[in-house]
Amino acid sequence: MENQKVLLLGDEAIAQGAIDAGASGFYAYPGTPSTEIMEYVQHSKEADEGNIHRQWSANEKTAVESALGMSYAGKRTVACMKHVGVNVAADPFVNSGVTGANGGLIVVAADDPSMHSSQNEQDSRFFANFSLIPCLEPSNQQEAYDMMFYGMDFSEKFKTPLLMRITTRLAHSRSGVVLKSKRPQNSLKLPEDGRQFVLLPSISRKRYKLLLEAQTKFVEESENSPFNVYTDGADKSLGVIACGIGYNYYMENFPSGSPNPVLKIGQYPAPRKLIERMAKECKTILVIEEGMPLLEENLRGFMNAPLEIKGRLDGTLPRDGELNPNLIRIGLGLSDNTGNDVPEVVKLRPPAMCTGCSHIDTYKALIETVKDVYGDGHVFSDIGCYTLGAYPPYEIINSCVDMGASVTMAKGAADAGLFPSIAVIGDSTFTHSGMTGLLDAVIENTNMILFILDNSTTAMTGGQKSHAYGKIKDICIGLGVNPEHVREVVPLPKNHSEFVNIIKEELEYNGLSVIIPTRECIQTIGKKK
Repeated sequence: MENQKVLLLGDEAIAQGAIDAGASGFYAYPGTPSTEIMEYVQHSKEADEGNIHRQWSANEKTAVESALGMSYAGKRTVACMKHVGVNVAADPFVNSGVTGANGGLIVVAADDPSMHSSQNEQDSRFFANFSLIPCLEPSNQQEAYDMMFYGMDFSEKFKTPLLMRITTRLAHSRSGVVLKSKRPQNSLKLPEDGRQFVLLPSISRKRYKLLLEAQTKFVEESENSPFNVYTDGADKSLGVIACGIGYNYYMENFPSGSPNPVLKIGQYPAPRKLIERMAKECKTILVIEEGMPLLEENLRGFMNAPLEIKGRLDGTLPRDGELNPNLIRIGLGLSDNTGNDVPEVVKLRPPAMCTGCSHIDTYKALIETVKDVYGDGHVFSDIGCYTLGAYPPYEIINSCVDMGASVTMAKGAADAGLFPSIAVIGDSTFTHSGMTGLLDAVIENTNMILFILDNSTTAMTGGQKSHAYGKIKDICIGLGVNPEHVREVVPLPKNHSEFVNIIKEELEYNGLSVIIPTRECIQTIGKKK
């Protein structure tokens, strides 16, 4: 309802904004801190009444490709993922800059500074910069909501996809959001150019020139964007450029207004004229950006004025980790407002697998048959709850690199002569990116054992439905694994001896084996009850 004010997470504001802006489809793979976008839409009465597509995709690549297909058909659509998911989706995302869009297309990437639940701190703005695709970066929940309207209109006006980049702090904090008048969904409409999405070299060369020509228009839009605002200040010894949520961190230190000129940036390519104005008026510029020093590096590249540029690169702000208002204070030379240390009431402890988790029984069997016999260094893991097997009391996991890497790293180690070479992967991660690695192992009948830990859900991100439910054995056999060496077991303490014997039998086989321990996640069972 127009002008109604509701309390929303940043993720929820994005979801509601897209629904209200006329989106017809959402595509995503669950990954903190972006998961709540899709979950919000899946529970939305409006999305249900509007028959909006809102099912999880197998991975981020298929999500972006499906969204690109909906855009091709003239409908507005959103693809959502966490920052490392953009790596998986990079192929279609980068090429979508060349194909362009038909219906509005926004890819949302939720970055995770400080690695609260991630492997790295990469900054998704680099993907937009690299792909020559415009980028939106909200500073608060209201902007996140409003940008979905603005972004969809922009996408259709310039026939280009956009990236919206948020961070964990914005995704998982709440604020009041004023809703706009709801727009209808687009009608089906194919591209005017029937070969727009055909990236044969002769067509790609032409479309790439069009993308390069559009950059001037993108910058002009940024110069006049409501999300890029220059506020003058009396003290011009320092100018501040604050990107996205970094603007909030800065302004929390100056509730009565900034004494220095401030350029708030929420849309890229960066507004060059506004930056040049600050460079002419100020002696020093401090760049506040959450994540990596993308803009700071760019400033050092194109600024001709003899001025000092401060930020993450020169140590004024920390090079890694999440920013906060106090770090900004320190960077400005103000007093450190760090409070007293919180007394240690409860002893810190690492995360642990849930009591009754099926993975515990798998690791106990692996410790007895592999670690205790052959020593440490033989088990390659993947990304999921089971990665906690790296911690005591198990300490059996020797790798966790990216989705699907357990299968291929175990294969590579086996190719190098390591025996035994063991991979453990979850059921959802297997269908995300483990199947292709298994096919490589099938082709060479690699001497390794793959454990597909089937707890019938995507447990680590909240229990979303797994694409592999009830299909894992058939998938493995369909990929070419010898049916005699696709073994199933129920991982329970009472079945420990049976589990151990299965592992021992497959260790004796000189070839590829797949063992599928199958028992539903203890948490999803509890939720059902």
